[in-house]
Amino acid sequence: MRALIRSRPSAGIAFMLLAVFFFAVNDALGKYVLATYSVGQMMLVRSITGLCIILPLLVGTRASPIPQTGALWLHLVRGMLATAEAAFFFSALTMLPLAEVTTYYLAGPIYVTALSPWLLREHVGWRRWSGVLAGFCGVVLALHPSGGAFNIGSLSALIGSFAYACFMITTRRVGETPAPVLLLWQFGVALVFGCGATIVQGWRPPNAAGLALLVSLGVGSLLGHFSINMALRFAAASVVVPYQYTMIVWGVLFGWRIFGELVDVQTLIGAAIIIAAGLYIFLRERRVAISAEEMALPE
Repeated sequence: MRALIRSRPSAGIAFMLLAVFFFAVNDALGKYVLATYSVGQMMLVRSITGLCIILPLLVGTRASPIPQTGALWLHLVRGMLATAEAAFFFSALTMLPLAEVTTYYLAGPIYVTALSPWLLREHVGWRRWSGVLAGFCGVVLALHPSGGAFNIGSLSALIGSFAYACFMITTRRVGETPAPVLLLWQFGVALVFGCGATIVQGWRPPNAAGLALLVSLGVGSLLGHFSINMALRFAAASVVVPYQYTMIVWGVLFGWRIFGELVDVQTLIGAAIIIAAGLYIFLRERRVAISAEEMALPE
């Protein structure tokens, strides 16, 4: 049955493109909402919305909310990293163009490769290290080092992208945990953060339209995660993952059409280098995995 499901790569690609679209819309919507509401308030309503959808799913599937895979502290750390990633990302959006923040986040998979020898005990050869170095050069280029454009927004985006990389690493460690359970802990930690941040930043009562937009952020996030899960059901990761880089297209388009933001050539060149390096690392990891499988086969 599993092989039958995975025999539809076109459906997998379609779901991955749909996931990227949902996340891109969510990012643009978040930037729009943050012109009125604080990051804490946005994350509070977003997490409540997500939990209202996830909890009935857990009850319906009778899945235990207590993770059965990985230590409990690892799920807490994963939730904290996901929360930090979102908080820094949306904070950066209040100060930087949408496409520029997206560019920094495209480097997340490159950071994963750079950290994997220490955090995952995985061997990284010189070819992938070359890709990591090229990716870092792309990040530096996007930072406009000669133009004095590095600011608190750029720092927030960098910290957020690093937190995102660590989040992906911890997700690998608990990869066998059912998706609803992972999302439960992820949104649960975000709820705690949202409550604390809202106490500090204050609560602005939303009108009907504002509340609808805040709720839509939680729904959009869940739809994106659901689409990724469906993509991986229909096709192997090696088929669908490269399509995540279409995010930059939506970042440029939404930034231009909705917020009137124009991305400079230097940022676009940096994004191109980051994407090229990420794809090279991904394809190299795929080749290494295939070689390891062939060596493990009995003669």
